[in-house]
Amino acid sequence: MAAKPLMIQGTGSHVGKSVLVAALCRIFADDGFEVAPFKAQNMALNSFVTKDGHEIGRAQAVQAFAARKEPRVEMNPILLKPTGDTGAQVVFLGKPIGNMTAREYHEFKPKALVAIKACYEKLAAENDIIVIEGAGSPAEVNLKENDIVNMTIAKLFKAPVLLVGDIDRGGVFAWLLGTLELLDPDERELVRGFIINKFRGDLSILKPGLDFLERRTGKPVLGVVPYFQFRIHEEDSVALESWRGSRKDAEVKVDVILLPHISNFTDFDALEKEPDVSLRYVRLGEDLRADADAIILPGTKNTIHDLLDLKKSGLAAQILRTHERGTLIVGICGGFQMLGRLVVDESGVESAVRRAEGLGLLDAVTLFEKDKITHQVVAASNLPFYDGRVEGYEIHMGRTLSKEKNAFTILKRSDQEVFERDGAFSAEKNVFGTYIHGIFDNNAFRRAFVNFLRLRKGLEPLKMGEALDLDRECDKLAAVVRRSLDMDRIYNIIGLRA
Repeated sequence: MAAKPLMIQGTGSHVGKSVLVAALCRIFADDGFEVAPFKAQNMALNSFVTKDGHEIGRAQAVQAFAARKEPRVEMNPILLKPTGDTGAQVVFLGKPIGNMTAREYHEFKPKALVAIKACYEKLAAENDIIVIEGAGSPAEVNLKENDIVNMTIAKLFKAPVLLVGDIDRGGVFAWLLGTLELLDPDERELVRGFIINKFRGDLSILKPGLDFLERRTGKPVLGVVPYFQFRIHEEDSVALESWRGSRKDAEVKVDVILLPHISNFTDFDALEKEPDVSLRYVRLGEDLRADADAIILPGTKNTIHDLLDLKKSGLAAQILRTHERGTLIVGICGGFQMLGRLVVDESGVESAVRRAEGLGLLDAVTLFEKDKITHQVVAASNLPFYDGRVEGYEIHMGRTLSKEKNAFTILKRSDQEVFERDGAFSAEKNVFGTYIHGIFDNNAFRRAFVNFLRLRKGLEPLKMGEALDLDRECDKLAAVVRRSLDMDRIYNIIGLRA
């Protein structure tokens, strides 16, 4: 039989929709149901490559893992990756089909909706429950007419909706009531209850507000989820807005440049959790730490524009001065491209600017091409501090020609054996770059990297500590959310019994 749908919508972005979908996927899976996540359209620069080389939102990959399923393109048929203020690269069914303006994408939406319906139906035929995630707010009145991710999807698949509000930001009751008020009557009927997320404090003090909300709307509050710490990847870099750094007094100091179009910032989550690492994101216009042991240039969706902004802000000059003092410089994907002599985009793949001089720390030139490389990879390290293998993934459109030694040798791409160079390094210049995302998720590599920095400053190396266990983190998340929600009532809403 076709799966039962349940949709999680929010009063705005970053209220916790993605995390709650992951929690519900794990809860339903633990209760013996076949479950899969689904998000019709995702706008994020934080992406994931499936085993068959398709690109989807990282949040849906995490949700799939929580559901104990292999991530697949049907879980996120459309991914929009902003390239500027008015346009985005459109990844359709896992592959980029070009950059579109808002108007161009509007004309593309009828075709998109056909694909969305086909992907959902394929998942629904294989599962008992589909947990659907909305995007932003369903009450954006200027966007509702052309919506293909919120109430249009709820109505198309007859999905009951749970509306989530973030109380940590303040004004949650006005936010919930205002959202409900701006919905059409048939949309309001689809909202079957509320979830209040990120609560800190005494629930008894909140109770009068909950009672008021239920009386005013005639809809139940299905739970209040407390604010708690967990180690599950955030969906996008909006999570960095209030993030200032970790353990300022830790022995090893790593500065990551917060580029305007930073992508896959979760590359550094595991590194940030190391007990002897103080990791800090440095915004344009801010200063690098004078005693930083390493500076990392991360991935970006717009290499040339971010490179030019880096120079205009003065941060590029700071990086070069810090490098002259002996600081290790690391580049990943777009950050690696910036380390070379030149970046060329003659076809306008990412930018209207056709070329820009790089930082010149590596003898390398990057040429942008229209074909996007998306693979899971296994690679052998050629770096002087680590001689093992790493697993990760590639998501890039540029190809880099380098006269330096290669940082890694790729041995497997999407389960196909290969033997290809990746990245570049110069031990003499204290710099290396790679196209491989996720290298710091490899426990042995991460500890070898940190110990290399420790040895450079005369500190003893440390043994590898406790590694991130995503499965255990999903269990912890699910346990907290299960205790916080009325799961019996939620099962009734979707027409199933636990």
